[in-house]
Amino acid sequence: MLLKDNVAVITGGAGLNGLGFATARMMAAHGATVVILDLAQADPAGAAARLGPQHMGLVADVTDKASCEAAVAEVLKAKGRVDILVNNAGITQPRKTLDITSADYDAVLDVNLRGTLFASQAVLPAMRAQKKGAIVCVSSVSAQRGGGILGGPHYSAAKGGILGLARAIAREYAPDNVRVNCVTPGLIATDINKDKIPDDKRQGILDGIPMGRIGEPDDVAGCVVFLASDLSKYCTGITLDVNGGMLIH
Repeated sequence: MLLKDNVAVITGGAGLNGLGFATARMMAAHGATVVILDLAQADPAGAAARLGPQHMGLVADVTDKASCEAAVAEVLKAKGRVDILVNNAGITQPRKTLDITSADYDAVLDVNLRGTLFASQAVLPAMRAQKKGAIVCVSSVSAQRGGGILGGPHYSAAKGGILGLARAIAREYAPDNVRVNCVTPGLIATDINKDKIPDDKRQGILDGIPMGRIGEPDDVAGCVVFLASDLSKYCTGITLDVNGGMLIH
């Protein structure tokens, strides 16, 4: 029970085939009380109910600072603390550089990067007060290799921004025993990329992954649980690759 008595908040966690819900399920199995934040249409309460009655699902929009603050205030009122935040909410778009519009750029940067900031800002005062906290941010191999799989350059920029933001927050809050780390998943079989890999490119992608397979949501969830738990209590500001060896060089 790596996370016994911990309260974990997971943004964008209601999609049942996504990284967020896989993480929620694994954290619950390790003893955490899980709070899933997501948009109303994603039904976060319904997703949380699948984990058990002690878990919560709240409607929140990570691009709205007030919405994040209200959700965290509700968590603190109901559960008394926040020990873990998983910044998982994100969107992507398959755009070429010259095709990216201002609206495209705003949408991708707002959810991925602004959302990471706002959700972190919402939990940090409580974590600092209790002198304990772990924030795990979901970036992407796209930030490291310069895209080239599914997301456009603006997605790579947003996920790269998450890496820098997380390191800066990690440095600032380390004296308060608040750790901030990132995972950079490679190609993972989730709804965000379902049916979006052309058949003629699939084998080429697999050839670039030494382990020879596309990742599963639980592959990422296990690494998030590690970074959220005391197994990694002397790790902050790190980036943990979860890509089957794609970036070995």
